[in-house]
Amino acid sequence: MTEGGGRPELGAIVDAGGIKTNYLETGSGTPVVLVHGSGPGVSAYANWRLTLPALAPHVRALAPDMVGFGFTDRPADVVYGMETWTRHLLAFLDALEVERVSIVGNSFGGALALRLAAEHPERVDRLVLMGSAGLSWPVTEGLAAVWGYEPSVANMRRLLDLFAFDRSLVTDELAEVRFRASIEPGVQEAFAAMFPAPHQRWLDSMATAEDRIAAIGAETLVVHGRHDRVVPLDSSQRLAALMPNADLVVFSRCGHWTQIERAADFNSLLVRFLTAGSAAT
Repeated sequence: MTEGGGRPELGAIVDAGGIKTNYLETGSGTPVVLVHGSGPGVSAYANWRLTLPALAPHVRALAPDMVGFGFTDRPADVVYGMETWTRHLLAFLDALEVERVSIVGNSFGGALALRLAAEHPERVDRLVLMGSAGLSWPVTEGLAAVWGYEPSVANMRRLLDLFAFDRSLVTDELAEVRFRASIEPGVQEAFAAMFPAPHQRWLDSMATAEDRIAAIGAETLVVHGRHDRVVPLDSSQRLAALMPNADLVVFSRCGHWTQIERAADFNSLLVRFLTAGSAAT
């Protein structure tokens, strides 16, 4: 592993199944992996920059850039899909010699957390599913706009407006930063290859069968913003109803950015859930 420097998005590099994987790490103790969403220009840092410092005193938090995103390598022959991402996440855990882990998944990351828990329950301790995909539902206008993104500052601004209930969070500076992240070398090419129209097929491919979700025994916290325009609130309500050990928390005045719009509340909830019954508090 090598340390990246100069930019907060760059952390350490580990070879995960032949893919040089960029990841951020804070804290020590019980391992927790945070898996980002699938928006253009997303990275572990962009998704979890307000979460990682809050977790650091309590757990060992690991936040990788999944293959195709952020600053992880993009092999020329990679075929994007849940099988690839699940294999990459497992390889990441193996490379760091993490046998069992709690997973915090945002949107796309929630779908990946569900798939891993269904297929490899022995590797998963607790789950946090935030604005999570993982079930089938009609593609929203918000998700279609995310996956259909064409690079420009104006288009990025419109997307960020979709993510946030509080528009004051969406500044011109933030739109510029996220736009520039979306046009890093290879980023838009990879993004365009992941979810080409029609988008419904890719959302459906992320879904885990309901009977398999119902068989997941892990303690689960399902979190959603009441005003989410990307993933419908109904999806999290269905997940919580299916999963035998799931609690549902809905944040008011909040869109798809729970970890940013309600950062303090979300972080407090997350720490309590991840450390319940543990000496790591």
